[in-house]
This record gives sequence, structure tokens and C-alpha cells, in this order.
Amino acid sequence: MKQTEPTPAPPLTDALHIRASRPGDYEQIAAIMNLPGVRYGTLRLPHTRPEQTRTWLEAPPDGGLRIVAERKGAILGAAGLHRQTGRRHHAAMLGMSVHDHHRRQGIGKALLQEIIDAADKWLNITRIELTVFTDNAAAIALYDAFGFEAEGIHRAYAFRDGKFADVVAMARIRKS
Repeated sequence: MKQTEPTPAPPLTDALHIRASRPGDYEQIAAIMNLPGVRYGTLRLPHTRPEQTRTWLEAPPDGGLRIVAERKGAILGAAGLHRQTGRRHHAAMLGMSVHDHHRRQGIGKALLQEIIDAADKWLNITRIELTVFTDNAAAIALYDAFGFEAEGIHRAYAFRDGKFADVVAMARIRKS
């Protein structure tokens, strides 16, 4: 019989706790991904079923990372790196979302710091890539603060709220 480690108790303090995501997080993560603000700022479709999120969490990417930010057992944000393969093994795509009602509280900053530390110190990822809608000034400012640079605009990148929207492609390249 396979022995499993006990699931640690959620923190009971007001402190923000960053940890690896677990399949059991699927309902809270799905709820965040279905919030209107998160959906508006990502490529998520409305009404994503929690089971889809569970399946996604149960199949973690090779060489990637998925983390959550929680406070008092409530997940307030999630982030992940999807490592590329072959000749792009040095690069990873970043995805990040913060609960609509908990923005501008340092959650995105904490998630991004943890992702970058893991990429630099443990995964040897030298290029982190992302796209962000051009009207998301707060996210762009956060990425700028962490050394991401704009590499170009993708026009009519995604259909959002009844019209096409542009995104800026950004990347952070670790200096050796």
C-alpha cells in the first residue's frame, strides 16, 4: 500500500503563505478563475467547471511549477510556470491570477517573487515570458518592477467582452 504524506493544516494567521498547489485546491482555484476580473484579464472562458481545474492540477507540467497564495486557508491567488521543451528548454511561460477582491494587497508581488526565485535558483530557467492585456496597467507595472521588458504588441490577440483586444508580450531574461 502506498503511504501518503498528511496534508498540512492551512495557516491560521493573517500572514500570506505561498505553497505548491494541490489537486484538492481545485474548487477554490476554479472559483478564482471564474471571477469577472480574473476572466477579463486572462484567456479564460466563462463558466469553467471545477472538474476541468482538477484535471489540470492532477497533471503538473514537467519541469514547471504551480503555486498558490493563501491566507487563513483561503486561496487568494495562483501562479505557474510552463516550461518549454527542446531548444526552448531555458524558457517558461508565466500565468498568474489574483482574486478580484484581494488585489493591490501584495499577493501578485509575493507570487511573482516566488516564481522568479524558483526559476533562477532551482529550475535554471533563464527566460520567463508572458502576455498581458495592454489596458492592464497595474499588472504591467508589477512585471516592469521585476525586470520584465516589453518585446512587442500583438494586435487583436484575443476576443474579450465583445471585441478584439491587444496584448503586450513581455519577458524577463536572467542576467548571468
